[in-house]
Amino acid sequence: MAALTVTRKGAARRETILDRAYGIACAAGLEGLSIGTLAQAVGMSKSGLFAHFGSREGLQLAVLDSAAERFVAHVFAPALRQPRGLARLGTIVENWFDWVRHVDDGGCLFLAAVSEYDDRPGPQRDRVLEQDRQWRQALAQAVSLAVGTGELRPDTDVEQLVFEIYALPLLVHHDAGLYGYDTALARGRRAYQRLIDSYSP
Repeated sequence: MAALTVTRKGAARRETILDRAYGIACAAGLEGLSIGTLAQAVGMSKSGLFAHFGSREGLQLAVLDSAAERFVAHVFAPALRQPRGLARLGTIVENWFDWVRHVDDGGCLFLAAVSEYDDRPGPQRDRVLEQDRQWRQALAQAVSLAVGTGELRPDTDVEQLVFEIYALPLLVHHDAGLYGYDTALARGRRAYQRLIDSYSP
């Protein structure tokens, strides 16, 4: 029982550290995240953090995984409660628009990570690419289900539509910082509706 308590405390401590690391990475990027900076932020020694993550690279990968869990919980998981078809697809898109709001955490870690690692081979780039592929596959599944329900044309090019949908939250994120979130959201919603209408039977 004592060992289980210690394990739970260790897991809880690790999650607290990851929460702080996520906040730093959202504002400064994963390359702005270091063992020393994080140790100071959470009031731990560097050796204590090494015990949790092993290295700076291990820390960065753990933050990416934690961020992915947050993203899936915010964007995809709630949509599964919607019926298959455009209701589910639309919920994914709406949740994704909400995800890019980033009022409190400083920005989207994933967009920063793509900029940091798109031309830098290594485990961080591999993880970003793996996560991106998983989300495109989930989006493709939602689109395919909408084709199956007859709400999208049978000849819909699923990969093309996924590409076009994927672009919308990215542009909403871009415009939100420059022109305001509400304006960007309104344009994103109109663009999505026009896109879906163009694929309707």
